[in-house]
Amino acid sequence: MLLSLYRSLHNYRGFILGSVQREFQARYRNSLFGALWPIFNPLSMIIVYTVIFSQIMRARLPDVDDSMAYSVYLCAGLLAWGLFSEITLRSQNMFLENANLLKKISFPRICLPVIVLINAGINFAIIISLFLGFLLITGRWPGMALLALIPLIAVQMMFCAGLGMVLGVLNVFFRDVGQLFSICLQFWFWLTPIVYPVTILPEWVQRLLQLNPLTNLFSSYQNLFLYGQWPVWSSLLPVFITGVVFCLIGLRLFRQRVGEMVDEL
Repeated sequence: MLLSLYRSLHNYRGFILGSVQREFQARYRNSLFGALWPIFNPLSMIIVYTVIFSQIMRARLPDVDDSMAYSVYLCAGLLAWGLFSEITLRSQNMFLENANLLKKISFPRICLPVIVLINAGINFAIIISLFLGFLLITGRWPGMALLALIPLIAVQMMFCAGLGMVLGVLNVFFRDVGQLFSICLQFWFWLTPIVYPVTILPEWVQRLLQLNPLTNLFSSYQNLFLYGQWPVWSSLLPVFITGVVFCLIGLRLFRQRVGEMVDEL
């Protein structure tokens, strides 16, 4: 199955890359600054959070004597969450938004999730590059631990791809899935240690948050950027295993329902 998927993607690589390019160009067409907007938006976010939380609100992390530590902590979590939410939200509607394309053109439907992943990966690469530039300028470069960023992103994208595939297929047949997930996403955000460190919570709450597969993943991002620490790889097993399960379920659903999806659309 995996070999046939690889062959399909390889044979249609031109279609995938062309779709990615067209979507990127369409997003900023007829705008004065064009492709500079992907730089302005995250740059403004980093500046705003840094100024507000480090200078105005004087937010501090427990046992960390650094006025900008909380801003780095917050930005690391928000950037990782942005990647997660972009992939999952776009994936749940990827078949609906391309209904006309699916009806008129014959191509491997698996190309659509790959296009979503590549587009999200490009956006994230731009944003994370700016954030790394900010860390370099402020003297907070994470050092060799930065190499751990690649496997962290790979694990996260696998998790997002699997969950997005499940949501995308189910949303074709049950439109409430998309609405329900958008609501769940709001709760998921606050149940993930992004704006607060997990250490300030009671122990029973900390144990409860361990059921969230994103908890240790996002903590790994934050510890990497804030302290230059390598991830505890064993702590990432839950999100890795969950991601594999989602991918298997998503691919199975996709293969079983791909023919029915076109009729449903």
